[in-house]
Amino acid sequence: MFTTFPEIEDFFNSRKAFGIKPGIDRIHRLLALLNHPEKSAPAIHVAGTNGKGSTIQFIKNALQANGYKVGVFTSPSLTGLTGHMKLNDSEITEQLFVDLCNELYPHVIQLDQENDPPTEFEMITALAFLYFSERVDIALIEAGMGGREDTTNCFQPILSIITNVAKDHTAFLGNSISEIAYQKAGIIKAGAPVVVGHLETEAFTVIKAEAEKHYTPVYQLGKDVIYNHNQGQSMTWYSKERTVHLKLLMYGDYQFQNAALALMALEKLNDAGYQISFSKASPAIEQTRLAGRFEIVNKNPLIILDGAHNPAGVAAFIKTVNEHFAEKDKQLLVAVFKDKELDAMLEQLSTSFTSITLTTFQHPRAAKAVDLYRLAPAKQKRIAADWKQEVNQILQGKGNGVWFITGSLNFISLVREYIFSRN
Repeated sequence: MFTTFPEIEDFFNSRKAFGIKPGIDRIHRLLALLNHPEKSAPAIHVAGTNGKGSTIQFIKNALQANGYKVGVFTSPSLTGLTGHMKLNDSEITEQLFVDLCNELYPHVIQLDQENDPPTEFEMITALAFLYFSERVDIALIEAGMGGREDTTNCFQPILSIITNVAKDHTAFLGNSISEIAYQKAGIIKAGAPVVVGHLETEAFTVIKAEAEKHYTPVYQLGKDVIYNHNQGQSMTWYSKERTVHLKLLMYGDYQFQNAALALMALEKLNDAGYQISFSKASPAIEQTRLAGRFEIVNKNPLIILDGAHNPAGVAAFIKTVNEHFAEKDKQLLVAVFKDKELDAMLEQLSTSFTSITLTTFQHPRAAKAVDLYRLAPAKQKRIAADWKQEVNQILQGKGNGVWFITGSLNFISLVREYIFSRN
């Protein structure tokens, strides 16, 4: 059993050796041994290639403004183990995390002895449901990868959201849009309406078929509700019942879609009997920010972090960069996982910045800096063997240029913590 949080961290680090194991048998076993905490709190399931975190944050703030106690489970975490699960604005405390781990631990050992050891992510997911049980009015659960075989696909949602479908995690999810859509459509359950963002016809056909199989309705952005991106950061959202005007703090065209999806979800919750005041929800959505999503972390020099970790995310990142910093000298530092579509990502990134610096970080999935350098077609490129040393040099610089740091959210979390520890 555990007495301190560092013991917990060591234990979870040891479980990384089991890697990623798609499938939901083990999480169902763990939850059954814990007396099914996933059945104790209504929850929304959110899948999609990009936009999950922002959409969840918009919904969370809107529900919280309406007086609900909201649990949020996300991955990866930018602030360590406790950052995976929050109640309203607060992460779970280290002491409570220790207590819940002690409740979970005997069941982990049981599965270990049965030669079916749970992974790190499976344990974190089980802990999240245990934490939310009896503590929240509603929980927002972010799928880790895909949906159908994802560990989080272990509960009956009151609503499912699929933000978008693009190529990512192809080694696990498939190489075509229809294959990836099939995996994400796996979160659809009977009795839970489905809210979806802008999708290619190929993806929507798959998702629509899955919904029809479960006799559940699909509400699509651009068809069932629409929104207009007005000047600057303002938008107008329309449904049959209401019109909502918003001015977002978060940069990027994609954030307008995420906010529109959040409003769709809130309307469906309202239809289901949840008391939602949109006059309270709107200001909460407007004030929403999310760590690591086009986030300014230093002003002189200007440093912006963005977790663009797949080609679709990189395209959205570059578009936002060019919209707001077209006339600036733009430098880029990047580190990504080796199982991503590196060629496509680096080709996009190599044409939009004055220079690109390739680095790596401590993680078994991290691509080597030399490999990224070889793949990047940029004319002005270099390798930084030590990302901390590179960040130190960036922080010491001044002037009108802008530094962007992007790539894996795991890398972004390390950089973010490091910069804030120095400021």
